[in-house]
Amino acid sequence: MRVAALGDLHCREQSTGAFEPLFARICADSDVLLLCGDLTDRGTEAEARVLAREIALGCRVPVIAVLGNHDHEADAGDGVRRALVEAGVRVLDGEACEVGGVGFAGTKGFAGGFGNRVLEPWGEDSLKCMVRETMGEALKLEGALAKLHAVERRVAVLHYAPIRETVEGEPLEIYPFLGCSRLAPPLDAFRVAACFHGHAHYGTPKGKTGQGTAVYNCAYPLLLRTSPERPWHVVEV
Repeated sequence: MRVAALGDLHCREQSTGAFEPLFARICADSDVLLLCGDLTDRGTEAEARVLAREIALGCRVPVIAVLGNHDHEADAGDGVRRALVEAGVRVLDGEACEVGGVGFAGTKGFAGGFGNRVLEPWGEDSLKCMVRETMGEALKLEGALAKLHAVERRVAVLHYAPIRETVEGEPLEIYPFLGCSRLAPPLDAFRVAACFHGHAHYGTPKGKTGQGTAVYNCAYPLLLRTSPERPWHVVEV
């Protein structure tokens, strides 16, 4: 199966016609399309409906998505999700689905930093709350992957990065806000074939976990710079 992945489209209400040709090109190159969050710019349902129309017109393959931080900006995440679902998109939030014998598990993820610099649940309640949020997202990913127990090939879809390597190129000061290595252990435990994320517009297109699981940064602004002729990832699973 050819899995295409792209994130950080930041669709606006003025984006009508901007993405349909892109989706048509991607679908000619793939069997399934993953959208890795920040699909809208301000997180409004109106923006999501513009994107949903572009997807409906341009996509002829199954589309699976997770939401990103921008998709929650207007506190209308349910509306964003609803608009995409009505266009036939499978939006995952700690859930799993199967397409053609390949299992897909997805959740947004969250911030917290990487390696021995990861944020610990110590100090103020607000910091503990942030760590709990990240741990909760990691558990949602683990639970979604566990639902695919009968599937030999598993793919993970995130918005936030699970490893430091794919955010390298961003300012060091914002690394902790781009993802968290707490998201990586489920990928290795379930022997995920590939993990796709977005969010890091100035990061690195590809990396791997400490145990060798392939991780792809699918942020559209990044891929427009690094591979403008084909600004999306395609991985055979």
